[in-house]
Amino acid sequence: MRRPATLHAARELAAVYVLPARVAIFILRARRLARQIGDAWGPDAAARPRELAHLLALARGRSEVVELGTAVGWTAIALALADRRRRVTSVDAVVHEQRARYLELVPGHVHERIDFVEADAALAATSSADGDPAPAGVDLLFIDAGHGREQTIAEFQAWQPRLAAGAVVAFHDYRHPEHDGVAEAIEELGLEGEVAGGMFVWRQPRTCVSG
Repeated sequence: MRRPATLHAARELAAVYVLPARVAIFILRARRLARQIGDAWGPDAAARPRELAHLLALARGRSEVVELGTAVGWTAIALALADRRRRVTSVDAVVHEQRARYLELVPGHVHERIDFVEADAALAATSSADGDPAPAGVDLLFIDAGHGREQTIAEFQAWQPRLAAGAVVAFHDYRHPEHDGVAEAIEELGLEGEVAGGMFVWRQPRTCVSG
């Protein structure tokens, strides 16, 4: 009979098999660290492995990524790990202290390609807290911040001028029972797209020019 710890480890390994090897190793190490430091919220707030796999598939070939809603940084780190040419800007008004511990699990060249911005998700589209301009030519925008209808609308409208032609916008927690505001925002915005891995995916027309 398997010991509970061994069974738990086997389940974790099975869950992450859908991820690229570098990302899977990081997620396993991050989960282990979370248990060691007593961080129950971080793993719960992070995208599940299959959701993350869908997001990484959407990100393939895309080098300028913005994430709204950092949490403890697992998704931003995974996006940077998956492509060595990719830069990731991750925006959150709250800095969770555990984030620094998870960053220690990856090499310095990964840190260098992630810009963590402490700011309101919509306001950060204008400039960061230190006055630096927000990234332009964004080819993947991952919205996973407030989840309320008005917040989600404001975030999308603020960042849309920063999108590159043909950019992808992924709204996390679409049709999640605890986040009705995401679906309500998409309906009010009149966006047409597809559903993949718990996300609603909208694509910027290729005829548009980035802001």
